[in-house]
Amino acid sequence: NIQSIKEILCLSGPDLQRLTKLSSSDVRYLHKTVAAVVKNDPVVTALQMYNEECPFPTQNRKLSMGCPVLDLLLGGGIPLMGITEIVGESSAGKTQICMQLCLSVQFPRSYGGQEAGAVYICTEDTFPNKRLQQLIALQTMLRADVPADIVNDIKFGNNIFIEHVADVESLNCCISKRLPILLSRGLIRLVVIDSVAALFRCEFGASDSIAKAKCLQKFGAMLHHLSHRFSSPIICVNQITDAINDSYLAQSDFGLSGKVLPALGLTWSNQLLMRLMVSRTQFCVEGAFPGDESALSSGIVQRRMEIIFAPHLPQSFCNYMICTEGVRGMQKTGI
Repeated sequence: NIQSIKEILCLSGPDLQRLTKLSSSDVRYLHKTVAAVVKNDPVVTALQMYNEECPFPTQNRKLSMGCPVLDLLLGGGIPLMGITEIVGESSAGKTQICMQLCLSVQFPRSYGGQEAGAVYICTEDTFPNKRLQQLIALQTMLRADVPADIVNDIKFGNNIFIEHVADVESLNCCISKRLPILLSRGLIRLVVIDSVAALFRCEFGASDSIAKAKCLQKFGAMLHHLSHRFSSPIICVNQITDAINDSYLAQSDFGLSGKVLPALGLTWSNQLLMRLMVSRTQFCVEGAFPGDESALSSGIVQRRMEIIFAPHLPQSFCNYMICTEGVRGMQKTGI
């Protein structure tokens, strides 16, 4: 009654002998023959993965940040599968980075894009459309690595779908019903939620921690399913909150520098593939951007992007600035 090769591989040698009345040598030969037939993908070593020689294309591909310095920090860009969180204080540049990713995803794959659009889900403020139009107009200046004719052929504004949601139920409805349609049709390959903390902090009080944790787990599971099914990165913006005391901050492996913590707690942290912290510094950039004298004038605030955790990257950081044409990383990095 063995009807598939899966059953053969799941049965041990003695079980196959008992069921088929074959000799032990015949059973070993049967196992090897079936295994050779179903073996489609070659074995991959850790060294091959480190050298980006992995034969699985989704392992090697990343979504470019639209800046070579930031891509270098992130090992090529944002992973295609998994949830990446951008957390930081107000005015740190979280929305600017997300909008730049919405443009970057539309570039050809050879230039770090996915040749598709993006969905931008707003839960707090209205979408900054004027700033987006400014970024679109200056893409040839920001992406000097891409031929101008390719940039000009992309209809950036037509491929960004904007949704405003006011509660968790509306957010779940958008993710479970609307996003799969756009993803299955290949219209989008990036989802941005700005921000994920706003709705959950409003709807759940301090006494609703269990219900909040269950809701966050369900929410994270839906996002993971979509990301892995369609090889599309999920970007979630998060807020920061003050630590209750020093001992609470010391016990947390997911804390940020200073005396602040990401909102939504440990339950949400466990849903993430990568957490990036962005912050403003007290320094200003003086003079022109290296190699591009027209890029910016003096007096632009210097910001910092730090990798808090990621399974494929060490903890590291680099400085960046928000120019008229977009987000640009600064060459100096540290670990």
